[in-house]
Amino acid sequence: MDIEEGTPPQRLRALPSRLTNQAALAANRIVDRALAEAGVRRYHYALLAASEEYGPSSQAALGRRTGIDRSDMVATVNDLAERRLLDRAPDPEDRRRNIISITAAGRRELAHLDDLLAAAQDEFLAPLRAADRRTLTDLLTRLVDHHRGDPG
Repeated sequence: MDIEEGTPPQRLRALPSRLTNQAALAANRIVDRALAEAGVRRYHYALLAASEEYGPSSQAALGRRTGIDRSDMVATVNDLAERRLLDRAPDPEDRRRNIISITAAGRRELAHLDDLLAAAQDEFLAPLRAADRRTLTDLLTRLVDHHRGDPG
């Protein structure tokens, strides 16, 4: 019996949960490498994307929308504000709260990051045809929505 040393047992290779995890590890490496080219991390992209899509929002609301922890949120907002990609201003209705909004430079950076991530998705999904990519995205969306408790 000639089995390559790095080959996991068939039982493991047949587990969808393990396969999903292995694919996610590869995807994360590819995405992290693409974002690093631009000097950003996933939190930066998530915050810019949420700010662009939802408009001016409190840090707390953006944190809930992106799943970024409060302590990480402050550091990420600070970093993006220093780069002038986000603007932070006191909320006129509650001066204890900050309102975060994306700047014109932030929109340009987000468009650039979208291009980098599109290329990263192509790299990750390279062995799949377009129809298979759509099917995979649909299946993963259904799984995520189900386990998050979203009806669908």
